[in-house]
Amino acid sequence: MFRPLKTIVAAAALLFAAAQVSARAADAPTADDTAKFLAGMMPSADSPLMPLTRDPAWQHHARFFDSAFGQLEQRQMSKVRAWSEANISALKPTMFYMFSGPDFLYANAFYPSATTYVLSALEPPGSVPDMTKLPRGSISAALANVEHSLGSILSFSFFITKKMKVDLHEGQLNGTLPLLYVFMARSGKTIKNVSTVALDAKGTAYFANENPGGNAVQGVRIVFAGSDGVDRTLYYFSTDLSESGARSSGFLKFCATLAPGNSLIKSASYLLHSNNFSTVRDFILANSATIIQDDSGIPLGYYSARKWRLFPFGRYAGPISEFPNKYQQSYTELFQRAQPMDFGIGYRWRSHESNLLLAVRLPDDGAATADATSSTEVPPPAPRPKRPRKPHPAPLPPPPQPSRGFFWFQ
Repeated sequence: MFRPLKTIVAAAALLFAAAQVSARAADAPTADDTAKFLAGMMPSADSPLMPLTRDPAWQHHARFFDSAFGQLEQRQMSKVRAWSEANISALKPTMFYMFSGPDFLYANAFYPSATTYVLSALEPPGSVPDMTKLPRGSISAALANVEHSLGSILSFSFFITKKMKVDLHEGQLNGTLPLLYVFMARSGKTIKNVSTVALDAKGTAYFANENPGGNAVQGVRIVFAGSDGVDRTLYYFSTDLSESGARSSGFLKFCATLAPGNSLIKSASYLLHSNNFSTVRDFILANSATIIQDDSGIPLGYYSARKWRLFPFGRYAGPISEFPNKYQQSYTELFQRAQPMDFGIGYRWRSHESNLLLAVRLPDDGAATADATSSTEVPPPAPRPKRPRKPHPAPLPPPPQPSRGFFWFQ
């Protein structure tokens, strides 16, 4: 039985169109190659992004990030990893980082063995376009914006909220996703899959084109692997963590399905000192095996002597002037017995002014254990099995010290 000629032609046209779509999809850069490109690292040899690496603007960008991340590795990140290796023992698969912005860099350095990372802040996840489709002149501006967005965290140890509100809404690259890409690539991760994710009011996750309905919390899920080849997951959610936001959204309900975990609180604008953030503060305390924080995190008085053992590191010099009335006398007393640390963290980013508190949850029968804040000596954390050290690339020669002539605060 012969088909009419018009039917055959229509079918052929559909097949041709499908083939074109498939070819275009095949020509699109992978998320991993895009991350490497944005990070100033060579994408795979067959990537459609390779021709763009011959652009002088990209080559300048690559040299800039090689220098900046090479210095950061020597001055900061290698020391953070060594501190974590020596002091963290109560490891859980999940890592919570509230008020994080796109800071995967420190999340991974403090808790490198986590298999699920949950980051959250107000900044939108945004998107990363196909860089090969951008006008050639706009790529230089997009790369410069990425460099500018990362300036403070590369020089100090934190993002500046006021700057991020501008940086992450401008240009072809917007939101936190481009910066997450850079940090993951520069941390030696291979990105395998990226999808949008939304949470309904019950904390149920909806992926890609699934519709949660209502005022869902928007985010992104990135499946990636490190040098060990183990698949890991990074979630980033744009959400309001104040009382009204935390109670009405499903974000903390979603987090509860992944608990217990380990938490990091850094440069958090002292928000957890306020009753307007009591719900998220209570969640962190109830669902963390360890908490690493600077003094902008949870006030010392919320750490019950029956539940926590506290280990201070560094020096407590009090809050910076931009955060008046946040001085804690109990911190001063605790840090009289602090152990030294050799890197800077938080708003007082110089190493000789920085403080870090490691809070370790006691067993359920730990009520009789003395609180570290009232003991005459703070013992070192309990011995732990050594994690196998992962090889790190040889550090680059020390680049020039970045300018300290700029400084912003949240």
